[in-house]
Amino acid sequence: MCLAIPGKLLEVSSENGLRMGRVDYGGTVTTACLEYLPEAEVGQYVVVHAGFGLSVINEAEVERTLAIWKELYESAAQQGVDIHGRKLESDTTTNETPEESG
Repeated sequence: MCLAIPGKLLEVSSENGLRMGRVDYGGTVTTACLEYLPEAEVGQYVVVHAGFGLSVINEAEVERTLAIWKELYESAAQQGVDIHGRKLESDTTTNETPEESG
């Protein structure tokens, strides 16, 4: 499932002849293949799925997308579940489900 969360492109490099980039998703930084996005530049926002850059998006679209995600999270939390429908524990500082925490 592609969540289509925009990330900010921090750095572009080459690995084994492939165009790669470091992408920041609100503090979580991952590496993505940018071979399909030759136009992507440092500072722009990209959408990545399964480690491959799919598109470059503008800041207005980023703001709109993140606002929708915030609304989704808040709505789910009001219902006592996460965005996947799993029941929230009273301590929401962990991402573990009750089954994972043992």
